[in-house]
This record gives sequence, C-alpha cells and structure tokens, in this order.
Amino acid sequence: MKNNVKITRMKISMTQEQLARKVGVTRQTIGLIEKGEYNPTLHLCVAIAKELNRTLDELFWEVES
Repeated sequence: MKNNVKITRMKISMTQEQLARKVGVTRQTIGLIEKGEYNPTLHLCVAIAKELNRTLDELFWEVES
C-alpha cells in the first residue's frame, strides 16, 4: 500500500522511533508501513494521521498516475 507517511514524517523532522512511540507500535512497524509492506489497521491509520496533522486521504489515499 503506497502512502505518504515517510515524506510527511520527514518534513516535520520526526524519527520513525518518535512516531512509533506516539502511536504505540514499534519502529519496525512504522518502517514497514512507510515501505508499503504492512497494511495498518484503520485505528493505527487514524493515530498516525493525528500525530502527523494530516487527513487519512493525505496520507493513505492512493492516486494512480
């Protein structure tokens, strides 16, 4: 699943570890989400969106190009 989590996280200078702690998962989980190798639950998507101050659409909506 493609997403904008990594780009958004890096723009606000937040590490994977910091985001992981704030949403209650491991750094490895955040890494897998950013690579599109793990599909997070809706609950986790909402938590990540809140921490990054973005909407679910901005982070997870896939637009075909």
